[in-house]
Amino acid sequence: MIRLIWVLLIVYVIGIGVQLAPTVRDAWDTVPSSQLVSRVVSELPTAAAWPMRVYESVRGKIQSTPASAPAPAGAPAPAPSNTNSY
Repeated sequence: MIRLIWVLLIVYVIGIGVQLAPTVRDAWDTVPSSQLVSRVVSELPTAAAWPMRVYESVRGKIQSTPASAPAPAGAPAPAPSNTNSY
């Protein structure tokens, strides 16, 4: 169990680094270190929320599929739902 926690923690920290990489790359040679740190600190909350953005993008792709999409050729038509309750 402790190994799973360590793996998840490492993946999370690597994800933060990936999210911060464009900010660091753009400012590395062009601004003083104080401004670089300021930019990284301002981007840190957004970078730390990367798992939620991934979840929302996956969830959005799943929910964006319309329920009334035509069935593929050869697929049986869905049965009509019975909304009558007795």
